[in-house]
Amino acid sequence: MRPLPRLHAITDRAVLGLEDLGVRAAALASTGSVVALHARDRTATGEKLTATVRRFLSLARPPEAAVFVNGRPDIAAALGAQGVQLGAGDLLPGDARLVAGGWPGWIGSSVHSIEEAQAALEAGTDFLIVGPIYSTTSHPDRPAAGPGLVTEVARLGRPVIAIGGVTPERSQQLREAGAYGIAAISAAWHVRDPAAAALALLAPWLEAA
Repeated sequence: MRPLPRLHAITDRAVLGLEDLGVRAAALASTGSVVALHARDRTATGEKLTATVRRFLSLARPPEAAVFVNGRPDIAAALGAQGVQLGAGDLLPGDARLVAGGWPGWIGSSVHSIEEAQAALEAGTDFLIVGPIYSTTSHPDRPAAGPGLVTEVARLGRPVIAIGGVTPERSQQLREAGAYGIAAISAAWHVRDPAAAALALLAPWLEAA
């Protein structure tokens, strides 16, 4: 299994609809194996999501960025993606492994509390995307949990990826709180220079390497 990427560039319908999506994805992928491109669209058909994953995989080589598929371990395994991300209503991690067969990728779970984190770990997840840590327009109905939740969940012993309102200015605080890495939508995709944005988001971890 490859090392878990530090920056997870999450997509949504708006991102996937960008006219220059390929250019932006390639720019993010140029950062290399520390970046994962997440193919995520809850409204997409299996055919459409598969096409997105294929496109991301082609753009991720040769920089060797990772590609993760949200909610569909079958697609991740069939296409040779490096990971799958599970949310509420998706298969449990253990069941996702059964669906994926002998596929050697990462399986992550999205959680919003210490209780959900503990349940995901008991179900066999490899890592946790935790949030929203700061206020975010993508989930206006969820209150910001604050960096303290990152610290609390990190004590459980699995890599924690912080999400929600993440910016380069907040990356250092999240690393100090115990985050293994970060996930972002706007700060990764809706920027003038995605490659520069990725390096800025990753700076606290790259400097410590």
